[in-house]
Amino acid sequence: MLGVARSNVVEKIGRSSEWRDRRLAPAGRSGELLEEVRAVLGDRPTYGYRRIQAMVNRTRRARGLSRRNHKAVYRVMKEHDLLLQRYTGGARPQIHDGTIAVDKSDARWCSDGFEIACDNGERVQVAFALDCCDREAMSWVATTKGIDGMMVRDLMVDCIEQRFGVGQVLPKPIEWLTDNGSPYIARDTRAFAQELGFDVCRTPIQSPQSNGMAEAFVKTFKRDYVDVNPQPNAMTTMTTLARWFDDYNEHHPHSALKMRSPREYRASVLRSTRCPES
Repeated sequence: MLGVARSNVVEKIGRSSEWRDRRLAPAGRSGELLEEVRAVLGDRPTYGYRRIQAMVNRTRRARGLSRRNHKAVYRVMKEHDLLLQRYTGGARPQIHDGTIAVDKSDARWCSDGFEIACDNGERVQVAFALDCCDREAMSWVATTKGIDGMMVRDLMVDCIEQRFGVGQVLPKPIEWLTDNGSPYIARDTRAFAQELGFDVCRTPIQSPQSNGMAEAFVKTFKRDYVDVNPQPNAMTTMTTLARWFDDYNEHHPHSALKMRSPREYRASVLRSTRCPES
């Protein structure tokens, strides 16, 4: 009738007045954890409890302290109404059955672009390239006049230089995955990519989710950097982009990398020969 197990009721009736639930953390520890959580949220208000836990543990590890359990972080954030809304997607999720992630770095790179609207009406166009294993944003370009084929070709060269050094060439073919935007499908761009040694791949028509890793990066970048910072004009935004990309590569915890940032993961490649599956 009550909808509870009789054994549980009997157990509760038989408890003494001194009984305490030992699963709960001591008040002092909860207060300390709350301060640590709020310190992270002050700079990163768009982070959920998993990324908050990663940032808290990163700081504690540097101080030689023990790590915090994700359940404790979730409990503290829930008690103080600090959790994010669970669902932020659209009405109809896009379905994609293919696999974009690869099991090692420098096997597939993906590229895409997005737009940032400034407060004064100016618009900044940004194009970037990611590694589909370690998720590092290797390079990016920005302009107020629109991304063209020449900028995409510069992006390709800069990615190669970032990974293999100035004046170097691709040691092996790497897939270059993009959508069907005009700067990417231009004849000069495709020919240049093949000369560099790229295996050019494009998503099917009307299937942007086939480049889902780049699409996910755009959502993350806008949510964690663009939407929470002022954009007074194009000059300010383009100046700040370098800091945002660097922060993403150095500090942003990624679930597919076991809550490590892209460069933290790359630094651990010597100890691990495979990327986590996605």
